[in-house]
Amino acid sequence: MPRKIRQLIADLEKAGYVNRGGKGSHRNFLHPKCPYVVRLSGNQGEDALPYQEKAVKRALKEIQ
Repeated sequence: MPRKIRQLIADLEKAGYVNRGGKGSHRNFLHPKCPYVVRLSGNQGEDALPYQEKAVKRALKEIQ
């Protein structure tokens, strides 16, 4: 069962990423140690798509 968008957001925020906003259902997360922006789209209750889960996993490894 796929995780929800809200769970991915919680993982990013717990790791120190900051939501700098976005248009509509898009959110852009920044971290001082990460050289790129992590973008998530979708409402918080929706299932996360595989590429979104992969992007969050990659971003969390980037700051370690």
